[in-house]
Amino acid sequence: MKLFNAHKKLSMLAGGLLLLASCNGSQADKATAPLQVMTFNIRLDTPSDSLNNWQYRKDNAAKLISYYRPDLLGMQEVLPNQLADLQERLPQYTPLGVGRDNGKDEGEYNPIFYRRSRFDLVRHGNFPLNESADSFGIKGWDAACNRVCTWAIFKERASGKEVAYFNTHLDHVGATARREGIRLVTAKIKELAPGIPVILTGDFNCRPGEEPMQVLVAEGMKNAYETADISYGPAWSFHGFGGIPVNERPLLDYVFISPQLKATRCRVIEDRPATGYYSDHNPVLAEIAGY
Repeated sequence: MKLFNAHKKLSMLAGGLLLLASCNGSQADKATAPLQVMTFNIRLDTPSDSLNNWQYRKDNAAKLISYYRPDLLGMQEVLPNQLADLQERLPQYTPLGVGRDNGKDEGEYNPIFYRRSRFDLVRHGNFPLNESADSFGIKGWDAACNRVCTWAIFKERASGKEVAYFNTHLDHVGATARREGIRLVTAKIKELAPGIPVILTGDFNCRPGEEPMQVLVAEGMKNAYETADISYGPAWSFHGFGGIPVNERPLLDYVFISPQLKATRCRVIEDRPATGYYSDHNPVLAEIAGY
């Protein structure tokens, strides 16, 4: 009888340990893994690029994205045919966005691609960067081009946590348009995603320390490349298909995060395929924790 009772107690103890391990395992499963976030100006499809034309780059560009496996990806200079090419080659992602010239399907997109296996889409939208903030096809301030911002709020399936993501492309000519455009973006962040952790990516067409950067810092946003625990790669992202001297290449592409978030790693990816280039910009990849 004593042997039986001892065996019973051992069984109950083992069962309790298994239950505890199971509970701890469930909690661990729900822990939020860091987000991999990439911004990538893929360069529009134009015949003037000759051997650097999109037709020679599209397969390699899609392979680069598939290799680094970002959870959230913001791109710039994406024409409708390029969007179709990327959708075909990246079936694990769903794209969001509109053409900047009519708010539908004309002109360049700044699309957001999100990994469906990790996120559910809560809501999303687009707004132009101009004085009206609601009429597409109008150049804002002193801009040379129409500009747009695409945004979305996602819920992570495993944890139920939400994160807001904004992706844009500031003007390459108008300094006022860059400053006012980023002010509009920060105002829209407050309006559309109050209290939600925010990631902002894009080609901002300015170097660190210039006015748009100052606006973001004043709003509490953090540059992942400057604040990450580990930053790696060159301190520049635009190289003009290798045509710009290395010491003159600027950093134009950024991942910014709100105060609730932390950048653990950030890399400017200087990879090149066997021939040619992926783009005239390097992508920037950041690992984000804390949301």
